[in-house]
Amino acid sequence: MASSSRIFEYFVVCGLGPEIRSLDMTKGFQGTGVMYMPSFLDQYPPSNHSLYPPPPPQLPTCVLPAGIEIYSSGLDSNDLSTYPRSYPIVLTEGDGSKIYVSCIAFRDPICEDIAEAYRIPEKSYADKCICLVSHSPSFQVLRDALEELFILCFSPTGSSKPLWEVIAYMVSNVPLPTPGKNRVMFAIENCLLSAEAPSKERLPHADISFQPLVQCLDVDNLIRLFTAVLLERRILLRSNKYTLLTLVSEAICHLIYPFRWQHVYIPLLFFSGVDYIDAPTPYMMGLHSDVDTSGLAIDGVVVVDLEHNSITTSEDIPSIPDPEFSFLRGEILKLLHPNVVGIDLMKINFGVISEQYAGCGRKPWGAEHDFRLRLIFLRFFASFLSGYRNFIEISATNVFNSQAFVKKRSRSTNQPIDSMTMITQFLDSQGFLDYLERCINSDENNNNLLDKLQDATGRGQNPTSIFPSTLVEPEVITIAEPDADDGGASGEVAKYCYDRFPSNIRTEEQEEKRRSILASVSGSGRHTISSPSVPNGMDPKAESLSPRERAAERERMVLDIKVKLQGLWLRLLRLGASEDPLSSFEYGTILALIESDAEGIGGSGFVECIREHIHSGWQCRLTDEQFIAVKELLKTAINRAISRNDMMTVRDALEVSAEMYRKDSSNVPDYVQRHLYSLSLWDELRFWDGYFEYLMDRSSNKLANYVSLVTAQLYLMAGHMVRLGLSDTDAWHIIETIAEKNNLGYKQLIKLRGLLSHMQQLRVGYWGPTGKSQSSLTYGLPSPRSQDAVDDSQQPAEASGLGRSWVQSMFSRDRSIRSNSFSRVRKWTSDGDGQATPEVGASPRKTELPTSGQKKLQSNVRVLKGHTGAVTTLHCVTRREVWDLFGDREDAGFFISGSTDCTVKIWDPSLRGSELRATLIGHSRPIRAISSDRSKVVSGSDDQTVIVWDKQTSQLLEELKGHDGPVSCVRMLSGERVLTASHDGTVKMWDVRTDTCVATVGRFSNAVLCMEYDDTTGILAAAGRDVVANIWDIRAGRQMQKLQGHTKWIRSIRMAGDTILTGSDDWTARMWSASRGTCDAVLACHAGPILCVEYSMSDKGIFTGSADGLIRFWEAEEGGIKCVRNLTLHSASILSINAAEHWLGVGAADNSMSLFHRPQERLGGFSSTGSKMAGWQLYRTPQRTVAVVRCVASDLDRKRICTGGRNGMLRLWEATINI
Repeated sequence: MASSSRIFEYFVVCGLGPEIRSLDMTKGFQGTGVMYMPSFLDQYPPSNHSLYPPPPPQLPTCVLPAGIEIYSSGLDSNDLSTYPRSYPIVLTEGDGSKIYVSCIAFRDPICEDIAEAYRIPEKSYADKCICLVSHSPSFQVLRDALEELFILCFSPTGSSKPLWEVIAYMVSNVPLPTPGKNRVMFAIENCLLSAEAPSKERLPHADISFQPLVQCLDVDNLIRLFTAVLLERRILLRSNKYTLLTLVSEAICHLIYPFRWQHVYIPLLFFSGVDYIDAPTPYMMGLHSDVDTSGLAIDGVVVVDLEHNSITTSEDIPSIPDPEFSFLRGEILKLLHPNVVGIDLMKINFGVISEQYAGCGRKPWGAEHDFRLRLIFLRFFASFLSGYRNFIEISATNVFNSQAFVKKRSRSTNQPIDSMTMITQFLDSQGFLDYLERCINSDENNNNLLDKLQDATGRGQNPTSIFPSTLVEPEVITIAEPDADDGGASGEVAKYCYDRFPSNIRTEEQEEKRRSILASVSGSGRHTISSPSVPNGMDPKAESLSPRERAAERERMVLDIKVKLQGLWLRLLRLGASEDPLSSFEYGTILALIESDAEGIGGSGFVECIREHIHSGWQCRLTDEQFIAVKELLKTAINRAISRNDMMTVRDALEVSAEMYRKDSSNVPDYVQRHLYSLSLWDELRFWDGYFEYLMDRSSNKLANYVSLVTAQLYLMAGHMVRLGLSDTDAWHIIETIAEKNNLGYKQLIKLRGLLSHMQQLRVGYWGPTGKSQSSLTYGLPSPRSQDAVDDSQQPAEASGLGRSWVQSMFSRDRSIRSNSFSRVRKWTSDGDGQATPEVGASPRKTELPTSGQKKLQSNVRVLKGHTGAVTTLHCVTRREVWDLFGDREDAGFFISGSTDCTVKIWDPSLRGSELRATLIGHSRPIRAISSDRSKVVSGSDDQTVIVWDKQTSQLLEELKGHDGPVSCVRMLSGERVLTASHDGTVKMWDVRTDTCVATVGRFSNAVLCMEYDDTTGILAAAGRDVVANIWDIRAGRQMQKLQGHTKWIRSIRMAGDTILTGSDDWTARMWSASRGTCDAVLACHAGPILCVEYSMSDKGIFTGSADGLIRFWEAEEGGIKCVRNLTLHSASILSINAAEHWLGVGAADNSMSLFHRPQERLGGFSSTGSKMAGWQLYRTPQRTVAVVRCVASDLDRKRICTGGRNGMLRLWEATINI
């Protein structure tokens, strides 16, 4: 029987396999307090069956979302936490189809061979999960069948057949019932089960109860969650019960019928995937309440707490308008509380009072209640979208006329259009567009229950009349159970009893693989930590060597690795100026040796090489490229050492990082240690306590006064802490704790406090605060140099925490500030917070600085607040736009932003603290595009209008109406002309003086998403959803080319002379010739949609940025174009790349930015040999913040990059002032 015709597609067992790894991927048994990765153990049909596709590879991780725990005992009847758990999960495949899984998780004894190989204590238990997998949403049937199999396995009376025979027969022979026609009956041992599906003319099959949804949320919160789902928000469900998360997710998806959830859908998220919550795209996910999300950004996420009936979000959820809201709320209350709703009604039957809800109210919740609840929401949609079919324009574009529909509704309900925010947002949703496409392009319209209900309501019929009669009993199909063994002449039937869940019969190949894995583990000798990768090569000879010989062999291999590392390290330092260390063989090999060696020989050996090189007289100065490579290698070595608890390597790495440096633009040393601040180990008292003991033991002056010795070591530690960016409060807590342990007097404490404060002042004043020193105190000392030199860890101004009191810092959300940091704060400390300490040699200064001093202390990352909605578009006023005969105007370098709050704002970065110059109000929907020239600003909006503003007076000059869809692109031209593109598929040219459309330049069959215009040639290029790029010569009034080749939406376009670049959702970029109309190259190395493309005129290079977070540099070579550089600086979609002659600005969706510089003096050497693109060097990149970014704009003339976030804030980074 084919898998598509069976109700049960797979029976799967997941648990602890022969390859044991912890959740952090460390090999081996780590103890009972560690969570381990689950694996496939058994399945039917078997994995080698050629007729059936394999189960989803992510299944083990999803069915055991918390991982596997190892226990010392099994089931305890007095401890509920040891009981088996039964719960459903839903997985979504790549094509959007769902896989339904019923799970039972329980404690099962660990296999003896695994326990022996990994030295796991005897009689240990581990989590195991058995699952039934199906594409049919028959939750109850899956659960009943799985529970019967579980009970049968552990029944004291046993089963009449081997368990896996029962499983095989059930999976192979129970067919999928035909909807509305038959009922399948089958048996598991002596238990009779049945499965059926409703007719396709009824509501979709939902084999779940909706009672948990209405029990967890009151009516108002239920409607609020329903609205958030319709508007496709990011939704996070929280509960401490797996079943609740899945049932509520499925229930809310059924209530939005006939619409479908179009985005990420993970009803039960595995614990280690908690960082997915930061995803900027819509999703619906369920997460167990025990998972900590305090360190994550959930800005804009709708968090639904099912345990406490609460919904929280930082973004408003528009309300459903009346009369639909009142209808929906009233009908749900009638269903849930009929006795309360009808308490004033007389208990007399006049023959016209419906018993619809009273009948349900007298019964316990059941299938009738589920049906009535679903019918209420279907009736809501029938009213909410009344007459929607009249506004479907069945044409090549399949457009729904949203504007006309909203106007019609406004007239019929006597409500202003401004009050219909929820409706307009819903009509723009992917769910509504998907519904329209299904109605128009398929036969689904024949069975469309929404249309039938609207027609029945219009005729005055009962809503239930749209459903077929259920009087006809379905045909019963019985699956006969195979006969059990009769027991021979004795007549006794054999019984099969199990003390654990049995394993299926393995093939010879599977058994050999299992033995091989366990044998390799047994031969490694140590199992509590992962085995070293290098000694594994000795396995064939390990058994023939004595312990002394094995130790000698290991020492030889360790020495060999260290010798190799020394050679690689010296060669890395000798790389030429044009060679990128990050892409070199030496860097890659060192990194591989560090990462692949589980015992730390590579990491400790690398740190030792650096230490020996320093002791040999090396000056420790690095180039910028070497600095980045060494920093990344040290970070990796420290992280690996932390995972092994190898504190010696961490201490050595800490000290060598304090020696190596580069010179910044002001010739000031920038040490590697300052860039290791992101490691969480530096926050821990235990590390510094151990480091102090190490320093004391290592001290060569042990005969000195003990107090002086302790103070000297604490001075040294304070220097490390300040360079690592620890906050002032955390650093002082650690130093004070260690000082008091060693009975240091208050005079020494005061000196230590003063030294620490002074060093923090110097560091913050020069480098600015880092993520860990945001609460560092500053006392008004001037910066030791100009603020021009900034650090790549710079934070926004509002997060810097300069001047905050210690009490305020206790309530900071920064995880590095612990509540116990102030357990012992002395009065002299708080009293001294506002002044410098003269004991440490600081020259006395006034705390009030002159204006210039204050400027130097200001952060070069500013946060501009003003918008109340997400920033949707940003425009930088370039020098070229506003240049005239008198030179640059003052508005060159202004940023102009548009938002979902329907306003346009003009910002002047030169005015610190008062950057907002003007707010332009006139649109009624979110702003999508902005452009400007010397005197005007032009903006395009979702309200289908284009508004022209006077830049000086902020007055609205003209409102250009003519588009039938949201305006996606605008461009101000010379001669008082404006080019616009829209989702209606048209590109129009307007005359601002006459307020008229002078020409429709071109038409597309779908929305236009990007547009580029060349003022010098009059050439216009545009592209969008119909996967074609069109080229027009506007001055000649003709279409030049139609560029075809992409297979999905084109999101970005760039024109440079005759060269046109396009980036598409098909994961490729293409280079075209505008004059010939030919595709000259296809750039296909990304793993996601390409969102931005850029062309470098100076070196003829190409830059591409993708949703995969990568930036790729391309250049022409003989035979084609080659990717010569691949950068992984950003962890989210690249939204913008902007290139100038010597500067390159990049912005990403995770609010990270980077600036690249190509020194002018190097240009001459690129024309002859070597890669021209190699001249681009990473100049600076500030630390990202938690906001999700929608748009980016760059002003490379002034080295500024600005991002606009979902939270309505602009983040402006001034990378440098003087280079």
